[in-house]
Order: sequence, then structure tokens, then C-alpha cells
Amino acid sequence: MLAATAISQSAADPLSGLVLRDVPVPRPKPGWSRVRVVASSLNMHDLWTLRGVGHPPERLPIVLGCDAVGYDEDGNEVIVHPVIGDPDAGRGDETLDPNRALLSEQHDGAFAEYLTVPTRNLVPKPAWLSFDEAACLPVAWGTAYRMLFTQARITAGDRVLVQGAGGGVASAAIRLAVAAGAVVYATSRSEAKRAEALTWGVRAALAPGERLPERVDVVIETVGEATWSHSLKSLRRGGTVVIAGATSGANPPADLARIFYLQGRVLGSTGCTRGELVALLRLMEATGVRPVIDRTLRLTDIHKGFQLMIDGGLTGKLVIHPSAPQS
Repeated sequence: MLAATAISQSAADPLSGLVLRDVPVPRPKPGWSRVRVVASSLNMHDLWTLRGVGHPPERLPIVLGCDAVGYDEDGNEVIVHPVIGDPDAGRGDETLDPNRALLSEQHDGAFAEYLTVPTRNLVPKPAWLSFDEAACLPVAWGTAYRMLFTQARITAGDRVLVQGAGGGVASAAIRLAVAAGAVVYATSRSEAKRAEALTWGVRAALAPGERLPERVDVVIETVGEATWSHSLKSLRRGGTVVIAGATSGANPPADLARIFYLQGRVLGSTGCTRGELVALLRLMEATGVRPVIDRTLRLTDIHKGFQLMIDGGLTGKLVIHPSAPQS
């Protein structure tokens, strides 16, 4: 089968380590299932792997791709929950299992015609959701759901700032927060992405660092160093910053005096549980909110997709279609 595989890592030239090649069709071990992949989507995590960030070189080669949706061996339409872990080891939360791994970290991922995952990780795909839409959900939308509703516990009327509108997690957070009745503000360096965010229902879309009309209850932070100071300054007393990424750098000045004096809360968040993915689907069904898809590409064009991500040329998600045979 055809698969997009990371064979080497380079911070300066990440795509030099990405190859399309034929690999054996995987065989599921006991307790696992094989999925024929219909659609996947690109995530920053895939790019970090190629850059050598958070992925040891001894785990190469590995098939990339964290998101997958397709058919199980019985022909059922399924979404793959991408966190492979033991809920018992995480006190009921598999994302807290010390040995948990995102798909493509320790196990071959979704940029292939087939993959294998623990059977527990298969979630029925609702008929009202297309394969392309479903492929956007597990990592980006699952991460945004956990940030908003599990960690920050937002409610209707809360003021929420989302930094970096246009990214996969950020666009999901905007859509979900608006659907939940929050007043949402967004930032982006791109005028086009700010204009797009306005169509998603944000109250105002601003340039990075621009002062908000009011202080917010919650900041959704995935950018890191470039926006960290603005995130803290935008927060009301007792407000919460939830951080699930640091694409511009992971070590900004902490500004501890501001945090303790204003009694701010800083919460980390990673991925989502299987239960949160199911809850996300219920929210989407109830509200009608759907993912923002920038474009779709064949697996054979995946280098083009990565380059668009590197150049910041995406608004929302990029969906990948492998060349799997039709049943």
C-alpha cells in the first residue's frame, strides 16, 4: 500500500525526510482492528515530527498522520480516536497515561491506505457527518473541545480570546466557542484570516497584540512566545489561559507577577479522551457547527500540503485522501 513516511528529520528542510513509498498492509494484533482509510488531515504534529521536535530519531521510519476516518473490517464507518493509551493508567483519562502516544508517535499513522489501532479507539461515524468533515475532528477539534469545555469550562456569555485564527485548533476553538454562546475575539497576522474569522461569528478580529474592547474570561493559546504577553494582558482578574501548543516558541517571559497578582490560571491541555470525542460529536449534532476545510489533496500531493502549512497558507484544515481501493 502507498504511505507517506518520515525517514529522516531536519529543522531546516523538514520535507527532505518525507517520502511516498509502498509498505506492507498492516495486520492487526489481538485487540486491534484494521481500518481502510477514506480521509485524513494534516496537523502541525506531523510537521514537528519531520523537524525532529518531540519525536526521537530511533522511532523512524514511521508513517505520519494523526487523524483517520474510514471503514472497519465489518464495513462500519468509523472515526479513529488518535490517543493510544490506557484510561486506568491515567486515573480514568487516557491522555494522562504516562505511556500514552498519539497516532504516528509509536504506531504507524493515517497517511496510508490502511492502519491498525486498538478496537477501543474506533468511534462510530454519524451519518450526518461527511468523511472529510470527520477527518478534521480527532486532533484539532478534539483538542479545542477539551481546552474549552473540560479545562476552561466555558459557558454561554463567557468572553473568549483565540490567538492565531486560521490554524486547525484555533479555527475549531472559534467555531465551538461561538456555537456554545460565548463572545469570541480572535487574532491573526493575516487580514484575510481575520476577515474569515468574522464570518465564523467572532465579535472582533484583531492584529496580534492589538488591545481588545474588553478583558476576557478565557484565552485559547496555541501560538506561544509571539502572543503570550498579549494573552496575559487580555485576561480579566481570575481568568484562565489554556495552552495546547507553542508554534512560535515555548519559552516566553513568564510574567509571574502579573499571574499571581491578578490570580490568573494557566492550564495545559493535550489531545482529548475518547469520551470527549463522542461529546464533541453530540455538540456538533445539536448546534450544526462543522469544520472549516481549506482544501483536499490526494496522498500523492502531500508534499504540497505540507508546504502550504509551512508557508501559513491554510485557513482551517487540509484533508488528505489516500488511494485506497473502493469496496
